[in-house]
Formats: sequence, C-alpha cells, structure tokens
Amino acid sequence: MDVSRLVDTTGLQAAIEDFARPRGWEQFHSPKNLAMALTGEVGELVEIFQWLTESQSREAMQDPAQAVHIQEELADVMIYLTRLAAVLGVDMDAAVKDKLAKNAKKYPAP
Repeated sequence: MDVSRLVDTTGLQAAIEDFARPRGWEQFHSPKNLAMALTGEVGELVEIFQWLTESQSREAMQDPAQAVHIQEELADVMIYLTRLAAVLGVDMDAAVKDKLAKNAKKYPAP
C-alpha cells in the first residue's frame, strides 16, 4: 500500500478560509470555539443513530432523506475538524500516519 499521502486537506482548508474571511468569522475560529463546534456537530451525527438498532444503523443510508442528513452532518464534522487542524497548525497527514503506526503496534494483527 502506498502511504505517501493519506490525507490532503489543502483544498478544503482554502475553501473554508475563503468562506470564513469575507464574513469576518476568523475572529471566532479559536481552537476552543472550533473544538466546541466540532463536538456539537458530532453530537448531531450521533443523534441520527442514537435509537437505531445495529441493523438499522447499517441500513441508514438506504433512506434518501436520512442519507442527506447523514452526509450533511459528516460534512460539518469534516469542515470543523479541518478548520481546527489548520488553526492549530496540525499536519493531518502526518498525524494520521503517526496514529496508524502507533495503532498497528498497539493492536497487532493476529
């Protein structure tokens, strides 16, 4: 498997900044605020699945309206996560590679 580049958020980071800047939102994009917003969006995603059975959760994307809702919440999570990483100066590609390597050592395949 080629792991030269696993995560490239460059375009998304630029799009988020281009969206936030003309609205004057950069002043609100502190790590604290972004982490709280990210948590809220994850909560909205969890809410979709909260009372579903395991089987229903696996079939959730079969309902078109629910599929749109899930996609929107996943997008919100991705947007806030990407913005938070950018504001903190975290290279998500390096962070993910490092975490995958640590997980491989911690949880070796049988």
